[in-house]
Amino acid sequence: MMKPAKDSLDLGVIVGDTEASLAFYRDKLGLEHVGDNPVWFGTLHRLRFGTSDFKLLDPSNPPPAGAVGLEAALGFRYVTFVIENLDEVCDQLRAEGITFEVEPFEIRPGTRIAMVLDPDGNVVEFVQRS
Repeated sequence: MMKPAKDSLDLGVIVGDTEASLAFYRDKLGLEHVGDNPVWFGTLHRLRFGTSDFKLLDPSNPPPAGAVGLEAALGFRYVTFVIENLDEVCDQLRAEGITFEVEPFEIRPGTRIAMVLDPDGNVVEFVQRS
């Protein structure tokens, strides 16, 4: 069995438009840009959220886009950010013209969620627990 070396997971996302993805995750959502480095197939842009690294991978030879939407294909379908200010984030994203895949609602007592699409059509979920 694995023994965790930290209390979070890291995620790598291959992006079609690096500048649009950086603008979304870094500028709109506020993830901290902590560095870039070359990888064997392109460039990795490391962003941080809490103790998690959210890695945007800019490939030298971009693959074709996959199916868009939560229920459109098998595999990892969304990333979740657990936050304290769901209404504020949703209001800001609406003001920026971001389309919601799922409008904010209470999914179970004490837990509210919302979902949007990033520039490549990946589902991004926000969760607030009271």
